[in-house]
Amino acid sequence: MAAAIAGPAAADVRRQDRWWLYPANVVLWLTIFGIYSLWTIVFFHSDQFHQYLSPFYSPEVAVGRTPVSPALFIFYIPLGFRATCYYYRKAYYRSFFQDPPGCAIREPKELAAVSPTGRGTAYRGETKLPFILNNLHRFFMYFAVGFVVVLWIDAYRSFSYQGHWGIGLGSAFMLVNVVFLTGYTFGCHSLRHLVGGGKDCFSCLLAGRQRYQAWRGVSWLNARHSTFAWISLFTLIFTDVYIRLLQYGVFHDPHLGF
Repeated sequence: MAAAIAGPAAADVRRQDRWWLYPANVVLWLTIFGIYSLWTIVFFHSDQFHQYLSPFYSPEVAVGRTPVSPALFIFYIPLGFRATCYYYRKAYYRSFFQDPPGCAIREPKELAAVSPTGRGTAYRGETKLPFILNNLHRFFMYFAVGFVVVLWIDAYRSFSYQGHWGIGLGSAFMLVNVVFLTGYTFGCHSLRHLVGGGKDCFSCLLAGRQRYQAWRGVSWLNARHSTFAWISLFTLIFTDVYIRLLQYGVFHDPHLGF
């Protein structure tokens, strides 16, 4: 009886919960984010209002007179970091490729032969194009950390306008966005391993106590990696939309002290 229940066919029948909600939501929101990002990066050359600079266009790239959006010169770095992220890989494998669509749920027979992992023919994992590119994740992580530093500088500058200090709703949005992006970036599995995940004895290392404390902090963020991953997507879009609406004069930015 136990062997029968453990089989994939039995799992398909016995899972009566709404397991499909997770992959369906991943497909929905990642598709919306992808379309919006493509729209704002390709069809606009700037998204800045006074001291507010959209994270899609930061760091600023001077390209002179050209029909190409400056965002096209930088977008592939945060995109590559998210696309190769361990959490997002699990999410889009399950949701877009149904490989598998959920725990204890087998792949549809019609998709098994063309699954990204190669099940149905010979298992290849991430050893062939395009999925072998996921092995570049830690290199994208190095650049992503640099992006976070730049975004913190942008957030700091958003509290100053023409020499006066204060707080606007836009600066609050930019600050919240960079906080969640920092939580997502510094909760990266690769960063956790780099900080101390591959060490067995912190007391044997130079500055071992500090390394251990850093590892604990990254581990705390790593345990909440999926939460920061999703919230930072929404704060990124919301911040860009808000700055664009200010740019178009839809409403005025509420502020104190400017």
